[in-house]
Amino acid sequence: MATNITWHHSHITRSDRERHLDQRGVTLWFTGLSGSGKSTIATALERELVRNHKKTTYILDGDNIRHGLNKDLGFGPGDRQENIRRIGEVCNLFTDAGIIVLAAFVSPYKEDRDKVRALLDETDQRSIESGGGGDKGPNETSMQQSKSKTKNFIEIYVKADVSTCEERDPKGLYKRARSGEIKNFTGISAPFEEPESPEVVLDSKKNSVDECVAQLVKFLNDGGYLSAG
Repeated sequence: MATNITWHHSHITRSDRERHLDQRGVTLWFTGLSGSGKSTIATALERELVRNHKKTTYILDGDNIRHGLNKDLGFGPGDRQENIRRIGEVCNLFTDAGIIVLAAFVSPYKEDRDKVRALLDETDQRSIESGGGGDKGPNETSMQQSKSKTKNFIEIYVKADVSTCEERDPKGLYKRARSGEIKNFTGISAPFEEPESPEVVLDSKKNSVDECVAQLVKFLNDGGYLSAG
């Protein structure tokens, strides 16, 4: 890692961007087995937030990211870790921009998810301590410190067991994994470490997509993410 570099601060702070968008930047991290409904729920939530709440969002999807940014990575443990590390850095930038990020990734390892959480928390604290490079009065400083109590990383466990996901199998991946065509497939030939204390659990086996979306909108509204105040 290069050591002769210095972070260059903008004259526009995160608070400035959030006021402009009238929302709080946050990363909603959807984790769960393939076929659990992560991307389906994330896209439905995005539609609800944009169309009915006029919010600015962006979806980061596991397959989409591997078409570009992470197309050089495979599915072994080391590549999976690097995949999540890179995605975490992207989430960090989007969150600092005041955007509601919907990140849908299997992300099977607890350690990797925790690292993304720590990254977003660390960067927000650094921004508060440095002042973000802008000129702020005491009221804005107080507002920024108050907002820091709101989490930047929300872990959402989209819960569905292997049998349910395998029955759905929308991409035919479980069938190929069972036949040995796909190696290191989470839930079949590679582990998935369930979140121990996620902020949100969505039971996609029992609840519909609309019910899951309503649960998330309530969480965001109650948490103060849907306004800059």
